[in-house]
Amino acid sequence: MSEALNTAEQDLSLIAEAARDAGRIAMRYFRQDPEVWWKEGKSPVSKADLEVDRFLRETLLAMRPGYGWLSEETADNKDRLNAPRTFVVDPIDGTRAFIDGRSFWCVSIAVVEGGRAIAGVLDCPARGEFFSAFSGGGALRNGAPIAVKRPGHEFSLAGPKNMMRALPPEVYARVTPHPYVPSLAYRVALVASGGLDATFVKPASHDWDLAAADVILAEAGGSVVDDMLRRPHYAGPDPRRGALAAGSGRLLEIMAGVVADIRE
Repeated sequence: MSEALNTAEQDLSLIAEAARDAGRIAMRYFRQDPEVWWKEGKSPVSKADLEVDRFLRETLLAMRPGYGWLSEETADNKDRLNAPRTFVVDPIDGTRAFIDGRSFWCVSIAVVEGGRAIAGVLDCPARGEFFSAFSGGGALRNGAPIAVKRPGHEFSLAGPKNMMRALPPEVYARVTPHPYVPSLAYRVALVASGGLDATFVKPASHDWDLAAADVILAEAGGSVVDDMLRRPHYAGPDPRRGALAAGSGRLLEIMAGVVADIRE
């Protein structure tokens, strides 16, 4: 079968197997004091990040040589813009937590077509959780269906405190802030699985932080949106994202208004 005819479900099967293998590689370094470097003096990258990235790039592109590649740990090649589909990868989302020996990190892999993630997986081996989804197929955690929380009177909310405080007073009064979750992908997965009502996303996230979690949340009944309630367009020329909100229902609409105020 030609690459262009792979179904989203077939691509999901491919990235799921690769993510589990990558998670096992990462676990060999977890809590083993891996070597760490600093990118531009601001964000860390460990030996585990680089090894997982190399494994995934070689494995996935060998199986889908016509696909593009966009990863946090690989120098960007704009030739990917001509590919019909693109792998969007964060080898370890939550590297700071990984380095500190905390469990809130995951291997994040998405397949993007036409700006939309059509398949995505998050392998969180230190927590024993595996999230997966493909377009039209529903969202799963460890093989069981998941869905966003049904709306209630109180809201469990994550994200920057300044964004939470910008909510309308009558809404903010009903908010219980969730403890900080260092992996953005995992935080969005918590929304998808009902562990959170919603989360704000501060400016300066990237496609690799969000693409896989986006399709998982969408298949669970929610959305990642900007100030105009538009879903992000992934794997374009610029992988950087502005402020966003992830959730569902009326609460998500209210949060989008906060994102609009921040943009202004």
